[in-house]
Amino acid sequence: MGTFVTAAVLVCIVGLVIRKMVRDKKNGKSLQCGCDCAHCGGCGHTSTHTDRCP
Repeated sequence: MGTFVTAAVLVCIVGLVIRKMVRDKKNGKSLQCGCDCAHCGGCGHTSTHTDRCP
């Protein structure tokens, strides 16, 4: 029984993390972009990209 409870908790946590990542991606945030285009080594972002960065 403890195994099933632990698995259910882990599934919930992973689901919440995935939901957060999807929401961030839809809002223009991403793990791949640190919004530091001055130090980016060829990410291809233009100056308009910095308008979306906080």
